[in-house]
Amino acid sequence: MTDKLRFGILGCGVIGPQHARALAALPDDAQLVAVADAVPDRAADLAEKYGCDHTSDIAAFLARPDLDAVCICTPSGMHAAHAIKAIRAGKHVVIEKPVDVTLKAIDELIAAQRATDLRAAVISQHRFDLATQIVHDAVRDGRFGKLTVGTAQITWWRGQRYYDSGEWRGTWTLDGGGSLMNQGVHTLDLLQWIIGPVAEVCAYAGLLAHERMEVEDAAMAILKFENGALGVVEATTAAYPGLTTRLKVHGDRGSAVIDNDELSYYHSAPEGEAGAAYGASGSGNQAEEVLAGRASGGGENAAADPSSLGLQHADQLRDFIAAVREGREPLLNVERARQVVAVILAVYESAREGGKPVRV
Repeated sequence: MTDKLRFGILGCGVIGPQHARALAALPDDAQLVAVADAVPDRAADLAEKYGCDHTSDIAAFLARPDLDAVCICTPSGMHAAHAIKAIRAGKHVVIEKPVDVTLKAIDELIAAQRATDLRAAVISQHRFDLATQIVHDAVRDGRFGKLTVGTAQITWWRGQRYYDSGEWRGTWTLDGGGSLMNQGVHTLDLLQWIIGPVAEVCAYAGLLAHERMEVEDAAMAILKFENGALGVVEATTAAYPGLTTRLKVHGDRGSAVIDNDELSYYHSAPEGEAGAAYGASGSGNQAEEVLAGRASGGGENAAADPSSLGLQHADQLRDFIAAVREGREPLLNVERARQVVAVILAVYESAREGGKPVRV
């Protein structure tokens, strides 16, 4: 392997160009060598922008000896199959979210990857946001006390043209679900990463503002975590014009709110300190204090524009490159990425059963 990890991108639709942008932001560590797409013009356009090779022959693309790793950016229901092909061709893989849409496909991918010494990462770029890292570390270190309640709120808008833009969108087979599987997966992943594994769900879902699609554009779920905490997930692409994403974590000694990927509220009481009988009513915000001296990052709002994603992937790709070089696991490997898909599938099962509790 050369000093730079040499990448290919499989799938040049909405997300493929974001991987290209992120790789271009890592010039000392990564090089984009080639891109591939079943639609030749899409591959050609992306290749021209980034000065690399392009093809519509996926087999030839994966057989290239000058590729060390492949970013899998094809429709969700093809992720595992394409990742397995890349692994069998001797390539490390970075897989867009969700890792796939069925547990069977994910388990086949795990088996294929574990039979090699190759690395596989699944995109959940907001695990690398400063706000997320701060809240995750606070929970890990017990600064919020006993966890009680968590909320993931994804109130986005996608117009009908978004769902009509590709035959695979809005289908169970290739999209795997709607507002929860496609859009809400990020925030739900953060919620269960911070609070802990989900044990049981009760849910409702519906298609309320769109047509010509099989899946939901609104889902609501109650979660019961293994540690006893409770959670709420609200995921919709039917909230015009698209509001910010919110993640809230509460315990008996502290709380945090992440709004639009930024830490908007944080409070942690010193251990042993007795709180006021009626609480502080949201006062005592320590967010600026915990952020002091650290860049808060940020970025464009993806609630209304899916193409605004991009450079947020760079930190995760940097972690993946380090994992390959060091022979360690990336922060989010396939087994860990499987957990959030299992929760989403349990939500869908509960919704089909009219809100019946379903074990994860």
